[in-house]
Order: sequence, then structure tokens, then C-alpha cells
Amino acid sequence: MDSRRHKAAVQGSSASLAALLWEEGGAKILNSTTPQGNTALHIAAGFGHVAFVEAAVGEHGDLLIAKNNEGDTPLHLAIRAGSMAVVDKLFTFSTLAGPCWPEEEPLIMMNNAHNTPLHEAVKHRRSAVALRLLDEQPLCGRTRNMDMLTPLHIAAREGLTDVVDKIVDIPWVPEKFIATNNVNGTALHQAVLGGHTRVVEILLVKTAPGLIDLTDAVGNTALHFAAQKNDKRMVRMLLDHRPDLAHRRNDRQQSALHVAAYYGSTAAAAELLRHSPDSAEMLDKDGRNVVHVAVSKVDTLRSLLKLMSLQADVINQGDSAGDTPLHLAAKMAHVQSTLTLLKDPRVNPCLLNRDGHTARSLVEERLTGGEMDAYVVYLWEKLNKYESRRCKNLQQLPPVAVATYQVQSLRRRGHRSGSGNDEYLGPTRSWPPSSPPSPSPPPSPCPATSGLAIHADRAAFSIFLVSNTIAMCSSIAVVFCFIWAWRVPAKFNLEHLIWVHILTVIACLAMIVSLMTSAYLTVLPTKRWPAYLVITIGACTPVVVILILGKEAFYIPFVQKPLLPVDVKSHNSNGDIQI
Repeated sequence: MDSRRHKAAVQGSSASLAALLWEEGGAKILNSTTPQGNTALHIAAGFGHVAFVEAAVGEHGDLLIAKNNEGDTPLHLAIRAGSMAVVDKLFTFSTLAGPCWPEEEPLIMMNNAHNTPLHEAVKHRRSAVALRLLDEQPLCGRTRNMDMLTPLHIAAREGLTDVVDKIVDIPWVPEKFIATNNVNGTALHQAVLGGHTRVVEILLVKTAPGLIDLTDAVGNTALHFAAQKNDKRMVRMLLDHRPDLAHRRNDRQQSALHVAAYYGSTAAAAELLRHSPDSAEMLDKDGRNVVHVAVSKVDTLRSLLKLMSLQADVINQGDSAGDTPLHLAAKMAHVQSTLTLLKDPRVNPCLLNRDGHTARSLVEERLTGGEMDAYVVYLWEKLNKYESRRCKNLQQLPPVAVATYQVQSLRRRGHRSGSGNDEYLGPTRSWPPSSPPSPSPPPSPCPATSGLAIHADRAAFSIFLVSNTIAMCSSIAVVFCFIWAWRVPAKFNLEHLIWVHILTVIACLAMIVSLMTSAYLTVLPTKRWPAYLVITIGACTPVVVILILGKEAFYIPFVQKPLLPVDVKSHNSNGDIQI
């Protein structure tokens, strides 16, 4: 296509088109294309030039079914660009021609991705265009593209209620006879994925009863999708329509509750348990229940432990390898999940897996194997503490292979994993002696190099963080106030001084609190007296200041006056203020 034709199409000049047609001898010039295969009609349709489109189609009607390199017709491009006036004009020409097309009609032609104009209309949320296409070609609503998506799938996902309503009203083969090898599932899956409750209601009421039973390519029902999206309302709607859906498993034998726990969908999990409390007992292909799966999501784990108030057997159930949720938390070195389980009185830290390990001895294997970072040491300390408290009368437990004094030595020396200093552990022995070494546990989800604080779960650490931040930020604010005051002293008044005074007092108090809590956290529990001395001195400091200054310690000027009685009269040659 030469530059004049391209320019005429881009500008939408029908006069230029008429001149070219007269000059070059008729409509044959309209068959020329760009390197992308676009004709002049493609270009004009994409830019929304109605007059040019009308003139071009009037000269050469076959341009309506011309395809570019992507297989798009001008109607595809017009819908994609949202040129409704051009779409209307192309509709008119397409319907007037009727059955006279040498190939398939423009209204149902597919591009290289097998998308029809109706696919493009619903994908770009052109409801009016989609409804008009359905009036002309009703069966296009169920045509699948390369991704196995029909316009009904896309309209359901986009929440186009009127389009979905119109498509399902058109007689069609029931969904239950369509193969479910689609990774996108059915239109119901897509509606759930988009969170469109009204569309879900339409599909459940107006389609075949078996639609809700259909799965995607890996066996997930629509309820699995709702659980993944943490859509409580959608879960309730589907379960009200089909209560036994909570017991349906996918190809990995996972129920919707397993999926909710895996994705941390706390609200969906609560709704599933409310409808079907026994679904907590369902096992996946690894023999794991919902508590096993929730170990990696501490918020979901806490919620499940509160909801399952009477199901201690589920909380302590072993999987195919005999691992309880506590064993899994210990294997993953997930401190927060481990502590959450240990604080629950129903959790039994004395149980053994099939290799004869408790949760404590699993972590101990990592210590004796050389993985001795503070993160793992802290986890071992907690497990050892709870195990010694709750399992006093049990003899079959594996013996402790790491002494407490060795752990304290590791803490003091700041040992890190991978350093190769195994002498810190001293002589150790594995348990049981006759059994072969168990496989290496999976790597920690939060390695030692991430700098996780071992006191993160203590209240003193939280106080330290907050007070230290307040002190730092208040000090920075005071410094910038004085920098600004030095630059323009004439504008620094008592109002600014009041704020500087208040922020300075806050910074000082926060620094005292930060000092006291840091001393308390870092001093060994066996030698607390230095920490108590620091806390006493810090607490007495404000009292000493008040005793020395008296009421002046609380004085803050409240009179709105300039800091210095200056009279800015003029400036000298250097730009300095003359008083």
C-alpha cells in the first residue's frame, strides 16, 4: 500500500479515497495491504472513520471478509477499538449482503486465535455489540476459541449479566455432555473466578442441573475456585445449592477446604466448616488434612484451630508418613506456626512419626547435621520446652541429643548455618542408632540470612521497635526544623519552637524506653541484674529532670510571637537581612 492510500485511510478522508479511485482506475487499489496485511478498510475501521468505511465498502464489498496477518477482519478491529459507529455500519453491510458471501459471513468469522467478533465484544465488555451479534447469530455464544473459551465463558468472567442471560436462553446441548478437559472450567467456574454472584445465580437457575457438578481439567469444581478466591458469599451460595459439594475432591484428592487452607482463604474456610464440619477430616493424596495444609499460613492455622473446637484427633492426625501438623511445622522451621500449635492445649508434642521422631527430634537432626542458625536453635528451644513439660511420663521419646548449655553457647557466639564450626555442638549422637539417616528436611522458608529476630514473638521486642522508630523519626524532624530555621531565621516563630520542644521531649523519652527494652532482651536470663539496673536508671531519668527543673520541665510557650523581634528593612549586596 503506497503512502497516499495509507494516509487517506488513517485520516479517514473519503474525498481522498474518491480521488484515488478515479485516478488509479477503480476499486482494485483497495485490495492493497500493509506489511501487517491490513487493507484500507482495516485501518479506517480501527480509527473509527465512518464515512471512509462506508465509501470503501460501497466500492468493494468483499473487504468485509478480508483478513490481516492475525486473521482479524475489519469488524474485529472495530469492536476492539470501540468504534461503535463503524461497528454499526459494518453490521448493516454484513446483514444486507445476506447469504451471498463466497466464504463464511463476517459476523461469525474467526481470527487466528479462533476468536469470533462475539469473543472480541465480550472480551472488551461491549455488551450492546454482543447482544446485537447474538440477535444475528444466536449459536455463536457457545463457539470455542483456541483457549477453549466460549463467549459465554468470557461474559461470565467479565460479569456481563445481560449477555449471559441471553446466551443461556438460547437452546443448546446441555453442559453435562461437554467434555471437561478445559483448564478454564465451565462458565460457572469463570463467573465464580470473577466474583459475579448475579451471573452465578443465572447459571445455576437457567442451565442444566449438572452444570454445578462439572470440573475443570484437574478436577476442580466451582467451589474449589470460590475457596481459592476467598469469596465467602460465593461459597455459601454454591453450598446452599448443592451441600455435598464440600466433599468433592479434585485429582489430587483435595477438597475445597484444602484449597482454602493452601491459599490462606480464611473467610472461605470458615464458611466451609460452618456448612460441613466433617470436611476437616478429609485427606488429600498425601494423607494430609486441612490443618496439615494450613501450616504454611499462620493466620489460617489460627482461624482453623479456633473453629475446630472439639476435633483434637484431626489436629494430631498423622499423614502418610505419620507426620502431624506439628511435625510439618518443625520440618519447615516455621516458628510462628509451631508456636501457634504448641500454645493449643489439644496439640500433642509427644507423638512420633513413622521414623520415630517427635517434632523436637526432627529439628534436632538439623542441629546435629550442622544447620545451627539462631532461627533453628530458637525453634528447638521452644519444642524442647513444651515436650519436657507435657511428656514427662513417656519413655518412648527419643533422647535429647543437644544439651541446653550448647544451645546457649550457640546463641552467645552468633553461630550461623553453613559456617562449618561444628565443634560448637560438642559430642552428639543420633537417634535411633540402628536406623538409617532420614532424608534431609526441606529448606527453611525463611533462611537464616534473612535476619529474622529470634525475639520477634516477645512483647519487649515490639516495644523496642516502636520506641526506637519514634525516637529516630522525632529526632530527624527536629534536625530538619533547625536546618530550616537557620536558612530563614526571620520565619521561625514560637509555633515552630513549640513543635520542636514537643518532638525533642518525645524523642528523649522514646530513646530511654528503647534502651531499657534492648537491655532486657540482650542480657542472659541467668544474669538479669544488669538489665534491671539499666531499667531502673532509665525510669529514674525523667524523675531526676523534673526534680532539677521543677515546673520548668513542663513549660511550653503558647504565645504566638516571633522568635526574635526583627524588622526586615532591607537587604545588603550579599543578600543578607539588615535589621
